[in-house]
Amino acid sequence: MEYLKAFLVGGAICFAVQILLDNTKLMPGRVMVILVCLGAILGALGIYEPFAKWAGAGASVPLTGFGNVLFKGVKDAVDKEGFIGIFKGGFTASAVGISSAIIFSYIASWFFDSKMKS
Repeated sequence: MEYLKAFLVGGAICFAVQILLDNTKLMPGRVMVILVCLGAILGALGIYEPFAKWAGAGASVPLTGFGNVLFKGVKDAVDKEGFIGIFKGGFTASAVGISSAIIFSYIASWFFDSKMKS
């Protein structure tokens, strides 16, 4: 049941983003920033954490989950270390995800050639 819930929630988030991309003139990079900021804002309001616990990977894998992780990292670091936590908390909390994205992207580049759209 957890897999189904994750699939449906993640799919609903992707569906909403696709509608946003198709019906506005927003570029994909801006939509990605909106998703990260939305996750951070919902995390700050205390809404995203219960949603992520209920939805599992369907809420933690999309970019909204990344924004929530950044917020939680900054909040925890500020609570522990004060002002300097604003600058290092997000990096500490998301280091594993960012590192694996870079590593796996590099490995994928060995097998696939990127091409510009015409």
